Amino acid sequence: MNRLTHSTKPTKENQISRKWHLIDVSGRILGRMVPQIIRLVQGKNKTNYVPNLDIGDHVVVTNASKIRVTGRKSLSKEYTNYSGYPGGLSKINFADLLKKDSREVIKRAVSGMLPKNKFRSERLNRVHIFPNSEHTFQNKFAK
Repeated sequence: MNRLTHSTKPTKENQISRKWHLIDVSGRILGRMVPQIIRLVQGKNKTNYVPNLDIGDHVVVTNASKIRVTGRKSLSKEYTNYSGYPGGLSKINFADLLKKDSREVIKRAVSGMLPKNKFRSERLNRVHIFPNSEHTFQNKFAK
C-alpha cells in the first residue's frame, strides 16, 4: 500500500484572506467582463477554493457608465421588475437603464451569473460598482 507523505489540509474560515481587485470596464463588453468579476468574487482563482466556503475577494468596478454591449442589445435587451400587483410589470431597456443607473446594469448581470445559494448575497455585497473612475476604496490599493 502506497501512502502519501503529506496530505491536503482543509481550508478553515480563519485562514481566509480577502484581497481587493480594481477593474476598469470603460469600453469593455459586459458579457466578457462579468465572468471575470464572478471568478474573483467566488474565489475560484485561488488554489484553496472549496465550494462549501466563501473565500472570494472584493472587486471594485469603475467606469460602469462606459460599458458596452454588442449588436443591437442596447435597444432590444430589457430588464423587467414585477411589483406583485396587477399591472405592476415595469420594463426598461439597456440604454435607458445605463443612463438612469449604470451600476444597476453590472449588478444585475453579476447577480444573474452567481450561483443561487446561501453565499449569493454576501458575494454581491463584495462587488463595489462606481459609475466614474473615482471610488472610495483608494486606501485598499495603496502600495
